[in-house]
Amino acid sequence: MKGPLFYSKILLFGEYGIIKDSKGLSIPYNFYNGALKKTENPSETALKSNQSLRRFVEYLKNINPELVTFDIESLAIDVNEGMYFDSSIPQGYGVGSSGALVAAIYDKYAQDKITVLENLTREKLLKLKTIFSEMESFFHGKSSGLDPLNSYLSIPILINSKDNIEATGIPAQQNGKGAVFLLDSGIIGETAPMVSIFMEKMKQEGFRKMLTNKFIKHTDACVDDFLSGDIKSLFKNTKQLSKVVLSHFKPMIPIQFHELWRKGIETNDYYLKLCGSGGGGYILGFTEDIDKAKLSLTGYKLEVVYNF
Repeated sequence: MKGPLFYSKILLFGEYGIIKDSKGLSIPYNFYNGALKKTENPSETALKSNQSLRRFVEYLKNINPELVTFDIESLAIDVNEGMYFDSSIPQGYGVGSSGALVAAIYDKYAQDKITVLENLTREKLLKLKTIFSEMESFFHGKSSGLDPLNSYLSIPILINSKDNIEATGIPAQQNGKGAVFLLDSGIIGETAPMVSIFMEKMKQEGFRKMLTNKFIKHTDACVDDFLSGDIKSLFKNTKQLSKVVLSHFKPMIPIQFHELWRKGIETNDYYLKLCGSGGGGYILGFTEDIDKAKLSLTGYKLEVVYNF
């Protein structure tokens, strides 16, 4: 048995801001994927995944049936027969490993599911997001539901606000020197502790003001610039966003990257921002000249995900 593939995602813009109604833009990243599988000789990883699925089945039994119902019987049988999630998506890297798993389970076991082939109205997208938010909360404590939504639909998602999301098209990639890239921090990040640091900071009025006046302002501008293809303005706003994150989101940036972050802003060789909740995993980079950025970041592992 091998189920369909579900891909990783990258939230280009909107991390943390979308909790407070900023815009966001999430794109599928087909480099990594996962699928539900059964095998005769499970590896250590497969057994661990199967154990996690057993706990997940118990959790799904208690989800509000008015929201979604599952064929729990079939799911339980498959899990008892050793089903696991076979995934190349790195965990704790901010590219949606639990999101892909949630999408795969919904796709195979949800009853009356909303399918990708339907006319995806805003209501249907919001309903899917709500279902996925409930399902993924098992892994993170609190989830927006966006990662599984992106993985399930495999199309870019534009978040206008909490209750206003739509499938969108993004400008075709060009062969220019500009690029969005992933920088591997080599550290596994944990989502839950980072989100609780953020929630703690939200209790301070100064932080809340900064979030609205600076962080959300530049995030929204970046989304608009990216979608309209205004590259010049995009880099101007990304630089501002990078500065704001370095000043106000320091705990989310691994300490050994503070200097590298600052160097990018000072030299304009690249601008770094959080990829997901931070604390490790991937760091997202934007550059107008990928060769310059590679030279500047010699010794670090870079993966280009989009070319301007």
